[in-house]
Amino acid sequence: MHPRNRHREQYDFPALIKSCPQLEPFVSINKYNNESIDFSNADAVKTLNKALLKHFYGIENWDIPDNYLCPPIPGRADYIHYLADLLSSSNKNILPPGKAIRVLDIGIGANAVYPIIGNREYGWQFIGSDIDPVAIRSAKAIISSNHFLTEALECRLQRNPAAIFKDILRSDEVVDLSMCNPPFHASLAEARAGTRRKWKNLGIKKNKSTSLNFGGKSTELWCEGGEEAFVGKMIEQSAQLSSNCFWHSALLSKKISLPGIYRSLERASAFEVKTIPMTQGNKVSRIIAWTFLNENQQKDWRKKRWTN
Repeated sequence: MHPRNRHREQYDFPALIKSCPQLEPFVSINKYNNESIDFSNADAVKTLNKALLKHFYGIENWDIPDNYLCPPIPGRADYIHYLADLLSSSNKNILPPGKAIRVLDIGIGANAVYPIIGNREYGWQFIGSDIDPVAIRSAKAIISSNHFLTEALECRLQRNPAAIFKDILRSDEVVDLSMCNPPFHASLAEARAGTRRKWKNLGIKKNKSTSLNFGGKSTELWCEGGEEAFVGKMIEQSAQLSSNCFWHSALLSKKISLPGIYRSLERASAFEVKTIPMTQGNKVSRIIAWTFLNENQQKDWRKKRWTN
């Protein structure tokens, strides 16, 4: 994990229970004689997230509707920290002041976890978009029940499922980063197959063939063509707003997606492309980041937006 990730060590369950007493009934000793929870229990996973968000990020009120994605907090934090490094790499290895940074989270989901971590760790301001009205309502409820988020995060409903930036960003509106954790499966059957592998890796023998690991609606987990097709569309549409964002980025779960993504970036005439590896335990993913700004445009951007 990233060196600044607060979740590099094993979960400190006594400390988490102190912050969130509701977690205590879900904690027990596992077969390795360690404290843990049953990760096949949706309520246990959700309550663990509540405890982590309260203990580390000061989030007093957090909840999501049933069957919506309950994301692993450590992995979400890693993406945010690597994006901070990306900004630093474009600013003489100095992180730009947090209050100056605006981020577009494409697919904020019902959980709003990326903006929460980004704001609490770095002070960034966020726009969160989603095509699901229920997810937007849930994210807004999280914002309204945690007062320090009200000025830091704005949610916008994308009414056109084929569009990513259009009707979300105005033609004269700029963001320093766009980020996206795209649906990486190409079909519901593929998503369920992935779930069965996860249950097996967790040593769970119950038949979970029709439920999805850690929840998730179809729009959160799969789309036609999977992550390669989604990010390819994102690249194509980002080129139409080439001067509205410094760095675009997406999180890729499958190494096999990279060649097609690189071809899309070449067709779109991206000025610079970076591939950033991320590792959590045995899981390896990568961030693909691209910008259309040339060296002079980047210099102007830094001067106008990041100078104290």
